[in-house]
Amino acid sequence: MIQRSVNLAEDIQPVSEFRANAAETIKHVRDSGRPLVLTQNGRSAAVLLDVATYQALVDENELLRDLRTAEDDIREGRITPHDQARTSLLSRYVR
Repeated sequence: MIQRSVNLAEDIQPVSEFRANAAETIKHVRDSGRPLVLTQNGRSAAVLLDVATYQALVDENELLRDLRTAEDDIREGRITPHDQARTSLLSRYVR
């Protein structure tokens, strides 16, 4: 999934405007694939994403955490050589 950048001319709006046009605004976010920055008192307050974009971000974050854990394991020597892992798995599951 390609995540599109915020369009500063279209993708920032006050919470009050969002409340008044919620259904239309949600449709715009879904159709454009871009996040919407909601403001309160002239300051950014929240970001609205379509579900697919949010899920992609969650999935990517989980993958990056797994990779960081794997790198830490490698650095700390918590590894099993391929041949040893293969032999161990085959002895457990192939009978």
